[in-house]
Amino acid sequence: MISTLSRRHFLRAGTIAAAGAFVPGVVSGAFANDFDATDPYPIEPADLSKIDPEFHRQIVPFREAEWPGTIVVDTESRHLYLVLEGRRAIRYGVGVGRDGFRWQGEAEVGRKKMWPKWTPPADMVARDEEAAKWANGMPGGPENPLGARALYLFAGGEDTLYRIHGTNQPWTIGKNMSSGCIRMLNEDIADLYRRVPIGSRVTVVNGLRPSEVEVSSY
Repeated sequence: MISTLSRRHFLRAGTIAAAGAFVPGVVSGAFANDFDATDPYPIEPADLSKIDPEFHRQIVPFREAEWPGTIVVDTESRHLYLVLEGRRAIRYGVGVGRDGFRWQGEAEVGRKKMWPKWTPPADMVARDEEAAKWANGMPGGPENPLGARALYLFAGGEDTLYRIHGTNQPWTIGKNMSSGCIRMLNEDIADLYRRVPIGSRVTVVNGLRPSEVEVSSY
């Protein structure tokens, strides 16, 4: 339960507010694609007609008592929420870990990277022939499975090895197909990337209570 508001939370809320004005119920296509001008690669928008509208980016009511700027991931519904002021959130569709690879817990954004390098963990190299080709790391770019951006999740000052990142497989959004990380459309992770600063709180849960979020948008 929230009882006091720290200067740190005020700063984070200000960062979110400064990111732009929000119109309730707006879906992905209406969000500005004002990405970093230094981006070395163009971000090709996904064909949203091939993705269930439930997983399109939109603003929804959000009743959970979280500070503005907090990221909440619900692996059960396969949604990521960026909490706004006024009991609202930007809801993004995500792909999550398949059975046996899901993670829950508390973390914070410890690092951010544009077009990140991908280095598969040792256990993935051992079980995945394709990953083994990149045991020493795959350079960032459109073919990289981490997509256009990555938020690196830390807990207690240590890298959890879990990421919130983009994908070059947009058809996996809304599904349980990853090896534990949270994947988003490239245009969605680019949008989230510029809205959240390092140090932002992240909580990953398996199912929000019905009172915490309303399904319908405004």
